[in-house]
Amino acid sequence: MPEMTYLEAIRQALWDEMKRDERVFLIGEDIGRYGGAFGLTHGMLDEFGPERVRETPISEPTIVGAALGAALVGMRPVAEMMFMDFTLLTLDQLGNQAAKVRFMFGGKATAPMVIRMPGGSGTGAAAQHSQSLESLLMHIPGLKVVNPSTPYDAKGLMLSSIRDPNPVCFIEHKLLYKTKGEVPEGDYTVPIGVSEVKRQGRDLTIVANNVMVVRTLKVAEKLAGEGIEVEVIDPRTMRPMDTETIIESVCKTGRLLVIHEACQTGGWAGEVIAAITGSRAFDYLDAPARRLAGKDIPIPYNRALERAAVPQEEDIEREIRAIASGQY
Repeated sequence: MPEMTYLEAIRQALWDEMKRDERVFLIGEDIGRYGGAFGLTHGMLDEFGPERVRETPISEPTIVGAALGAALVGMRPVAEMMFMDFTLLTLDQLGNQAAKVRFMFGGKATAPMVIRMPGGSGTGAAAQHSQSLESLLMHIPGLKVVNPSTPYDAKGLMLSSIRDPNPVCFIEHKLLYKTKGEVPEGDYTVPIGVSEVKRQGRDLTIVANNVMVVRTLKVAEKLAGEGIEVEVIDPRTMRPMDTETIIESVCKTGRLLVIHEACQTGGWAGEVIAAITGSRAFDYLDAPARRLAGKDIPIPYNRALERAAVPQEEDIEREIRAIASGQY
């Protein structure tokens, strides 16, 4: 398979689906001639024209509201939030309207729309442009929340999201855009709601999302040389979440650590731990289930403070070593 970046994989998914289905169009700020804040839609205006690559005013509620209206009449919009943080401005359109349409109309109306959300810290963009809000979105019934960590998953999940009859929040961690991996050229999908075991192990189950998957895998490979074998699970879809794969893993390893960049309080790690303690896996736990998450603070602008606010590789390694040695 050819190798491409995470950003290129998402662009290819959008490009291919717009070629395949005339109902698919893009909408957002600066996505046309400028190519989007991160260059992901570069060249798409020239290929598909202004009717299908629609520039908008600087108004996120307008973007999501227009996308919802288009979806209700049969289109398949892909809307871009320039930064995930701005999703907070759209919670009425997204949470009160789009998320509830299919339920309130008994399935006779659907809202097949995708909201692309570049999120996460690590770029020095400070408190209002660096948040990880997946837990907030997971709390709203009717929304699907997708969070790929690899180029392969990014393309396959984007295609699944566009074709889904429900509103999908598609979270793209900004630090992943330049990461590379093998991606098939043809049409393929990754199913929504299916976790993947990214690395097999026997000593500890780690559940992580987006950039934390990448960091955890690096640490796991390092510790394997010392005989510590970590199993790494990527949910890929935060809602619906495939907890059965996690349960099976914990039954094997007897230990659980959940890692995410989002603030610890109210974070989705609590949902995973609750699922484990309420399942058959509870009887297999040889140690308390633990979580490693971001600090409960706004993301600082200062690079050293920004780094200290979210789990880094050294934090993950320290936590794994503590669990492996019984220091919990």
